[in-house]
Amino acid sequence: MVDTGEEEGIAGFSLKTFLVTAIGILLFGIYVGVLMYGENSLTVLNQLKAKKESLSIEGKALKIENQRLQKEYFELKQLEPKE
Repeated sequence: MVDTGEEEGIAGFSLKTFLVTAIGILLFGIYVGVLMYGENSLTVLNQLKAKKESLSIEGKALKIENQRLQKEYFELKQLEPKE
């Protein structure tokens, strides 16, 4: 038996190599989780796009309502007696 100076750990890898790899995978998983569900995530971006679209539609509806009300206001103002 040849002694290489390293003990076999888990699955034929040294314990140090296994721990470094496991920690790397764990950190990568956390990073991906933050990208998917964090404050600056794809989910938030899609929600903001949907909200922007709905606000744009609401803004157009309010402009139309404003035009209608202004027309009504000016029609009523012309009916008032002038002093």
